[in-house]
Amino acid sequence: MNLEFSAEQQSLRDAARRLLADRCTPEMVRRILDGTDRYDRGLWRELAELGYLGVAIPEEFGGSGAGYLELCVIAEELGRVLAPVPVSSSTYLAAEFLKIGGSAGQQAAYLPKLASGALIGTFALAERAGEPNWQLLRARVEGDRLTGTKTVVADGDTADFAVVAARAADAPGPSLYLLDLHGAGVVRRPLTTIDPSRGYAELTIHSAPVEPLALGEVGGRVLRRVLDGAAVLMAFEQLGGAERALELACAYAKERWAFGRPIGSNQAIKHMLADMYVSVTLARSNAYFGAWALSTGADALGEAAACARISATQAFQHCARNNTQVHGGSGFTWAVDCHLYYRRSNLLALALGGLAPWEDRLIDELQRSAASQRG
Repeated sequence: MNLEFSAEQQSLRDAARRLLADRCTPEMVRRILDGTDRYDRGLWRELAELGYLGVAIPEEFGGSGAGYLELCVIAEELGRVLAPVPVSSSTYLAAEFLKIGGSAGQQAAYLPKLASGALIGTFALAERAGEPNWQLLRARVEGDRLTGTKTVVADGDTADFAVVAARAADAPGPSLYLLDLHGAGVVRRPLTTIDPSRGYAELTIHSAPVEPLALGEVGGRVLRRVLDGAAVLMAFEQLGGAERALELACAYAKERWAFGRPIGSNQAIKHMLADMYVSVTLARSNAYFGAWALSTGADALGEAAACARISATQAFQHCARNNTQVHGGSGFTWAVDCHLYYRRSNLLALALGGLAPWEDRLIDELQRSAASQRG
């Protein structure tokens, strides 16, 4: 296991960091947060033109075919700048559902447009806030018509289509369908969340036509695999945000003076920054484990994804919170950028269902691994 990126991947990281440092400033993030636009369309176009949206999509479908490690690199850089674009919904989720569970015709119809940014996709699972669990699905499909309600759908207010989890009358477990969000029978209601720089919506669906993607047991396997992959990719996004929050806290501790010396010379601040560093380092180790498992298709992907998801969520929330504390009274004001990282850390903490189901998943995977070793 080589837990280091190659020279080419490092070059990709450097190029993405330069672009995003120039193009995605805190002022731009604030413009989306305070304005009426749901995402930065200009940045979205630039990411598509540079091939970042299709980095893990095969060349035959309009992508660069580079792979998951390159997508992890991009995800971390997007997380550093809190990019207000629907990459997690469209690239980590919708594109992966089509790659893994779609037919050749569906892949040819959707993947090139996802790689070019012409289409935005999303995934709709939860039907009540706090319940992103396929076992609680009430949305039903009869024939080729779907009826139900999906809430807290990431980018559901701007996406062109959704991969929807629902129950089919003749199939056990969750089934996956493609739903045109511009079509008849779909009503979208934008939702206000802790981080308005990312759009969310509730979808009310009444007898809307859908196209089957993966049904029954196959749908369950595809769902689990895609969510594991998304957990790894989102962990890199959280890692990028956590590391940037640590950098901001360190910089402020060096430049802010009180009682004739930098506040960073105080032992309490030193301990706080050291704890943040430990959190980031642990999260990076687990994220790299997840990247290895995702890129190699290892059997340990479930365990690795859960480890990455848990440690990166905890690290980002920890660093975002302590960054505010280090900044003192000014850190709680609207004018300082600390709240941007605090908002995003809490939003991403819930994006794939919160920590509880991933902690349960980790326990299950460890128990399964131990049982298999016992023979």
